Amino acid sequence: QVHAVESGGGLVQPGGSLRLSCAAPGSIFGIGIMGWYRQAPGKQRDLVATINSGGSTNYADSVKGRFTISRDNARNTVYLQMNTLKPEDTAVYYCNANIRTSRSGTYTSWWGQGTQVTVSS
Repeated sequence: QVHAVESGGGLVQPGGSLRLSCAAPGSIFGIGIMGWYRQAPGKQRDLVATINSGGSTNYADSVKGRFTISRDNARNTVYLQMNTLKPEDTAVYYCNANIRTSRSGTYTSWWGQGTQVTVSS
């Protein structure tokens, strides 16, 4: 089964920027909402941002005004532009997408492998 390809994480100083990307499987019959989640050590996985097929977005309060989610439907790819990063943003970031893998099937959810984002001076 095709797996998502997630990249863009790394180490950055406070106030810096990173751009995450995640490519969903190419051979699909439909793609719905896509999003990003993050999980810090010892904490639960929390929603960061989502974007639906029409382009409507939703953000966690903690990242509103700093992060921007976008998507390229031709490439089945979702992006997360992260600006003005803070140490509190340190976490493993996971992409998510709802996809339909057959013409008559329902949409199902799958996850990227995760990428580490560390914000530290």
